Amino acid sequence: MPIAIPKNPLATDPKAVKVHLTTGQGVDIEWKDGHQSHYPFPYLRDACPCALCDQDRVKAGREPGESEKQPPGALPMFKAAAKPTEAAGVGKYAIRFTWNDGHEHGIYSWDFLRAFCPCAECSAARKAAKKPGEGVTRTTPH
Repeated sequence: MPIAIPKNPLATDPKAVKVHLTTGQGVDIEWKDGHQSHYPFPYLRDACPCALCDQDRVKAGREPGESEKQPPGALPMFKAAAKPTEAAGVGKYAIRFTWNDGHEHGIYSWDFLRAFCPCAECSAARKAAKKPGEGVTRTTPH
């Protein structure tokens, strides 16, 4: 399933962006159409739109933002929570993070972030738009 971009041009244009790097709470975006989005950092790391992460998610059958599943019977191992060590704007269209696991290839466009807003309303709309039997959502052209 390709990324569904909202039809309203204001929907993918942020009015305000707050990256809570020091507190580790995530990213808050107020969109020009009035919608509010909160992205926890682990959600963003699991939704990384780079080709490598997209390929790994598709192989595992995970949607963007969905965390890795532990194999049955596997002992849980400690893993530090995903948190960026750095955030930077990419032109006027995106934001890029350098993560505490060393990954830094994902460019999170405003279109991508709005399409994968984790709020209950947007999550329900994505689920409703997905056709039965349709594969996982790709974040890169294939």
